[in-house]
Amino acid sequence: MRLEEGKDAFTCDYCKSIYFPEKNEDGVRVLGEPAALSCPVCAVALVHAAHSGRRLLYCTRWRGMLIRMEVFVDLIQDLRARREGTAAVLAPDRKDLERRLACPQCHQPMDTHFYGGPGNIVIDDCDRCSLNWLDAGELMRIALAPGDTHARD
Repeated sequence: MRLEEGKDAFTCDYCKSIYFPEKNEDGVRVLGEPAALSCPVCAVALVHAAHSGRRLLYCTRWRGMLIRMEVFVDLIQDLRARREGTAAVLAPDRKDLERRLACPQCHQPMDTHFYGGPGNIVIDDCDRCSLNWLDAGELMRIALAPGDTHARD
């Protein structure tokens, strides 16, 4: 079985069958192929994964996601367009603003700030590398949040 670049399934070179791994509790298809980058929270090697047909890197221990910014925007738009119902709006933990993560790619400090869209989360991003880091559950908090904007304090 071979994982092709940009695909969210494995292809058998012999019989050409396609295998889609099951989605986990986060809606992520963990493809399991190790990536060259490590989790910025727990330092475990990230693995290739997919959500809604879009590729990302995933931490199997922390359940966080490293997503290219251009993929992040499309993924959020798609998830919000297909959402069924809404989730309760939770207040973000202000302690998360004090956290300093190093970008898994360039190892420089990531910018930690309130996400400007719906979902009331604190997001970590690296503009230099065009990467966003989301902790477990944050993607779905954004996707299922009511309204179109970030709820202000």
